[in-house]
Amino acid sequence: MNETMRKFGYPDALVRDYAQWCVLLRPAQVTLGALVLIAKPEVRAFSDLDASAFAELAPVVRDIEVCLREFSKFEKINYLMLMMVDPNVHFHVLPRYSGTRTFNRIVCEDRGWPGPPDLKAAPAITPTDFAAILASIKSLWPVEGRTS
Repeated sequence: MNETMRKFGYPDALVRDYAQWCVLLRPAQVTLGALVLIAKPEVRAFSDLDASAFAELAPVVRDIEVCLREFSKFEKINYLMLMMVDPNVHFHVLPRYSGTRTFNRIVCEDRGWPGPPDLKAAPAITPTDFAAILASIKSLWPVEGRTS
């Protein structure tokens, strides 16, 4: 487990674990279903990942998009590799949409739509709400070998 995984709540926020990557529910739900895709190897530059990490990235991204298409009905999806604060290779995965999305009583607006996402705008969610979003996303995650 690397520092970035810990910062984003591993293992409690874990959606899915892969050999080279893990997908976590992002604590700040800037948009509904926001995730963090983190490389498990201790690397701090994208170019330092080995070929197996790059090979595994394609099916991981497919799984993310299959799940989030169902969960948040996104219109676009952004993969942001900012790495300004958290050192290990990771992407913030943000489903993007016009209007709002609601989960239980939580209303999530994509405040940056149609421009860049507003990473500081996120509704307050309780630990119970976080757990419910996590459980819902996990329930929609593609089963190995199934893509829809």
